[in-house]
Amino acid sequence: MQLFFNPNINETTESFSFDKEESRHIIKVLRKKDADILHVTNGSGLLFETQITLASDNKCIVEVLHITNAEKPKFHLHLAVAPTKMNDRFEWFLEKATEIGIQEITPIFCDRSERKVINRDRFEKIILSAMKQCNETFLPKLNEAISFKEFIKQKQNGLQLIAHCEETDKKSLKEVLKPNEDVTILIGPEGDFSEKEIALALENNYKPVALGNTRLRTETAAVVACHSVVFFNEVPN
Repeated sequence: MQLFFNPNINETTESFSFDKEESRHIIKVLRKKDADILHVTNGSGLLFETQITLASDNKCIVEVLHITNAEKPKFHLHLAVAPTKMNDRFEWFLEKATEIGIQEITPIFCDRSERKVINRDRFEKIILSAMKQCNETFLPKLNEAISFKEFIKQKQNGLQLIAHCEETDKKSLKEVLKPNEDVTILIGPEGDFSEKEIALALENNYKPVALGNTRLRTETAAVVACHSVVFFNEVPN
């Protein structure tokens, strides 16, 4: 199934049109024509089966035939991750986390971060492309990038965890997870969180966790954390 995206449609939508760029892609590139079926999501769990009523490369119009409402996950996974020095590594994380089933991502700038600027528009396009590629109907939320200190002041729902490499008393991630519980996990930069950041996180009710016995790259740690939480909630406990 090939999936298209329109964030402005909902349960009451009977017909709608794609913008000029998407219309041209549908008609000129994909060679779709009148009466062809298109599957569209609004990124909020709805899947629309639609039929083309006007196959114009300037304004492709479709009629809604059927709507399916996907079941929303019973837990909310939020990863706050330090952007990597090499953009392609962070983009790889965004793609894979979206495929796995993350709900929310916040880029955080830390004391040891080597990258202090991100291209949010590009990141959002990567997330959207990954969502469509794996036929997912929930679009992960990408928040504005903020400093670690700003993020740590924000109250998060559910379990709050920080994954770091310091030799301290830590439990494994699987030991602290509970079924269907919201969870926020902090993943630091290549040089790890500073001692001050770790102390600040603990002061704000974050629990330290380990993601395994080996030292992981930032993007690898983030994907491991994402998969671990999703897998934990999918497998009967």
